[in-house]
Amino acid sequence: MQDETARRELGSEFLPRFDAAGLITAVAIDAVSGRLLMLAHMDAEALATTRETGLAHFHSRSRGRLWMKGESSGHVLRVIEIRVDCDQDAIELRVDAAGPACHTLATSCFYRRLTAAGTLERVDD
Repeated sequence: MQDETARRELGSEFLPRFDAAGLITAVAIDAVSGRLLMLAHMDAEALATTRETGLAHFHSRSRGRLWMKGESSGHVLRVIEIRVDCDQDAIELRVDAAGPACHTLATSCFYRRLTAAGTLERVDD
């Protein structure tokens, strides 16, 4: 029988590896463009709810609870596909976004770049 690392890295079993706080990093990627939309965290409940509903759910560290992306704005993320990284400690959600992914109303939460001078500059790509 394979050890757990080999099962996780080479096998076909879904064995998500949550951190000490019970969280796993999740990134949302636009399924068509491939653009990185947001990064958040999921606990086991958020991951299960996402799989059950087809809508992205996360664990809010600031609120200490489950939340569905877009629950107040309507800008939900419909999950097209879930991918897992090699050691199953990060999740990639390929999504169809029903509006801006960022709470600032930017398409992506990654809408600024760090300049050589050490300041932030808005980008619109």
